[in-house]
Amino acid sequence: MSLGWNEILLILVLVLLLFGGKKIPELMRGLGKGVREFNDAKNTIRREVEEGISEKEGQKTTSSTTTP
Repeated sequence: MSLGWNEILLILVLVLLLFGGKKIPELMRGLGKGVREFNDAKNTIRREVEEGISEKEGQKTTSSTTTP
């Protein structure tokens, strides 16, 4: 189910009425900060997994070359 232009416009008007014009920038800043923190955590986890995989592959190749 996707939102059409009418539904998006209605949601924006409701948000404007509920929070007022002065609170919306604060809400967007908070939302942006949350998204940024989520992406940083996601990238950190991805990097740790990739390092673990490459470390595991490095151990596998050194152990296979040292065994006769």
